Amino acid sequence: MKKILSITLLSLIVGLAGCKKDSEFLTIQPTSILTNQQAFSDPNSVLSILANLYSRQLDFSSFDNGWASFVDFGEAFPSDNGVYYTVQNSGWPFYAWSTWNYGYIRELNNFIQRDSASTGLAPADKAAFLAEGRFLRANYYFEMVKRMGGVPLVLTPLIYNFSGDPSYLQIPRAKESDIYDFVISEAEAIKNDLPKAGDKSRASKGAALAMEARAALYAGSIAKYGVNTPLVSLTGGEVGISNAKNAAYYTIALRATQEIISSGGYSLYQSSPDLADNFSKLFLDKSSSNHEDIWIEDYKVKSSNVHSYTVNDQPFSSGEESANGDAGRINPSLNLVEAFEKLDNTYAPIANTDGAGNNIYFNNELDIFAGRDARLAGTIMLPGSTFKGQQLDIWGGYKLADGSIFTNQDASVLKPLPGTSNPVQVLGKDGPYTGNQFRTQSGFYVRKYIDPTPGAGSRGTRSDVAFIRYRYAEVLLNAAESAFELGQPAVAAGYINQVRARAGLTIPLATGDITFDRIVHERRVELAFEGHLLYDMKRWRLAHIVWDGTKMTQADLLSNIGSATKRNTQPYALWPYKYYNPGNANNGKWVYDIVLSPLVTGVNHFQFGNYYSQITDDITSANPKLVKQPNQ
Repeated sequence: MKKILSITLLSLIVGLAGCKKDSEFLTIQPTSILTNQQAFSDPNSVLSILANLYSRQLDFSSFDNGWASFVDFGEAFPSDNGVYYTVQNSGWPFYAWSTWNYGYIRELNNFIQRDSASTGLAPADKAAFLAEGRFLRANYYFEMVKRMGGVPLVLTPLIYNFSGDPSYLQIPRAKESDIYDFVISEAEAIKNDLPKAGDKSRASKGAALAMEARAALYAGSIAKYGVNTPLVSLTGGEVGISNAKNAAYYTIALRATQEIISSGGYSLYQSSPDLADNFSKLFLDKSSSNHEDIWIEDYKVKSSNVHSYTVNDQPFSSGEESANGDAGRINPSLNLVEAFEKLDNTYAPIANTDGAGNNIYFNNELDIFAGRDARLAGTIMLPGSTFKGQQLDIWGGYKLADGSIFTNQDASVLKPLPGTSNPVQVLGKDGPYTGNQFRTQSGFYVRKYIDPTPGAGSRGTRSDVAFIRYRYAEVLLNAAESAFELGQPAVAAGYINQVRARAGLTIPLATGDITFDRIVHERRVELAFEGHLLYDMKRWRLAHIVWDGTKMTQADLLSNIGSATKRNTQPYALWPYKYYNPGNANNGKWVYDIVLSPLVTGVNHFQFGNYYSQITDDITSANPKLVKQPNQ
C-alpha cells in the first residue's frame, strides 16, 4: 500500500511540475505548424506553399473545369442530354466567365511579402521564389482583366484594424490599361530571376515573356478595335483602352515574342513524318524532347492529380468504359471542320455534292477530307480514322436509291435491309443518331488531348496528359499578328508560314496574303479547343458579330469560309451513310449529308453586356467604390 501511495504522489508531483500558467500555455508554439520564419527558411517548405498557389491558377478551358468548357461557341456539339443549352445561348449570363478571387490575391501577396522578408533562404532561391510568386499574381490579374476589365490592383495584404470603418480597404477599380500595364511590367521585372526552363509546370523566362506578349497583344487589339463598340466602355477607363495606345502595345508584344524566338530555347514540335499524327502528339508528349511547350498544367498518373478528359470524350466504340456512359461528349462541328483550308491555300466547303446537288460517292470514308490542312485530322477524329489501332465506326445508316435513310437508334440491334432477310448492322457503333448521347451526333470526335494510353479512358486510372497554357506556335502567331498590326506584313508572313508549314501547307503565304482575316483564321485552326476563341473574339470586338443571334442556313455555312466575321451561331453536322442500291455501280460506297440537329433549337447570341463579366451585387455592396460594368 505504501508503495502504491508513493508512486501516486510521485506521479502527482511530476504532473504538477509539468503544468504552466494559462498565459504561458498560450505562448507555446505548436509543433505541427511552421511559423512564417520557419517556412520561409527551408526551400522545400517554400516550394510546397508555391505548389499550392500554382494549383489554383485559372484557365478558361481546362481539364479541371470539365469537358463542357471546350464545347461552346459553335465549335462543337455537346453529346450529353443535359448540356445542349451550351450551343444555344440566347445571351450568355452576365456573370459568365467571371472571376474575383481576392482571397487568392491575398495569399499571393502574403507569399511575396514573406519571401521578401526571409533571412533564411539562399539569395538565389529567395529571388527565384519571389519571381514565381509575382508571376502567378500577374498571370491571375491577366485572367481577371480578360474577364472583368479594370479591377482593384492590390499588391500588399490588406489588414482590417477593427475600427468599424472598412472604407480604407475599399479600393476602386483601376483602368483596364493599368492592369495590362502591370502584367507587362511584372513580366519584365521578373523574367531573369525565374527558374531556368526545365520543369514546364513552373514559370520560366519563356513563360513570363509569353504572358507579356499575350497581354500586350490583347491590350493592343482592345485599343484598336474597341472604337467599333463605343458602348462597351466606361468614362473612367475601367473598361476600354484608348486607341492611341494600340501601337505601343503591339510593339511590346512583338518585342517579347522576338525575345522568345531569338533565345533558341523553343521550337515547333516535329517528331513524326505523318503531319496529322505529329500535331496530335504535340499535346500528349511531356518528354524533354518536346520543345514547343512553354508553360503547362501538369498531372501525374497513379496519384490524385489526374483528370477525366479522355474518359469523357474518347470515341464510344473504343472507350474503356463506354458501357457506363463515359465517352464522346465533345463532337466538333462541321463549321470548324470546313475552316481547315486546302493545301493550295484556298478555302472551300467539304464537297459532299456536285454542282447539281447530287451526292458524290466515295470509296473510303476519309476520301472526302483529302488534301486538307493536316491540323484537321490532328485536331479532330474523322469518319474512317483510327484511335488506338481501331477504326472508328461512324455512319448514320444506309441511304437508299430514293434518298431515304434506313437505320436504327441502337447499333447492336440488327435489321434486314430492304429486299433481304439476313439481319445486319445498320448504324455505326460510334453514331451518329440524334439523341444518342455519348456518341457523336456531329459525325466527328475531338482528337486534341485525347490520351491513347491504356487505362487513360477508365475512371479508375484516368489521364495525366498536361494542359498547355503557353506554347511556341502561339508565340509565332502572336508575333505575326503584332507585326501585321504594326504594318510589317513581310515579317508577319515569315512567322505565320512556319506554323503553316508544320501543318503541310507548303506554299508560303506572300506578303500580300497577310490580312486580318488570315490572322483570325490561323489562330482558329491552330488553337482550337485550347481556350483562346472567346478571348480572341472579345478583344477583336467580333463576338457580337460572329454570334449575332441569327439562325444559320446551309448557305451561311458554306459561304464566306475564312472570313473573320462569318456567322457561327449553330453547330452543323456531316453524317456519312453507306449507299444501298444493289446492282448500281455505287452500291456500298459512302455518301455524306449536311445535318442540323433538331436538338439545336436556338442560337448563340453574344450581347454587348457579355464583353465583360458582371461584378456581382454582393461584391459591389461590400465595396461601393466599384463602378458597374457597361450594358449590365
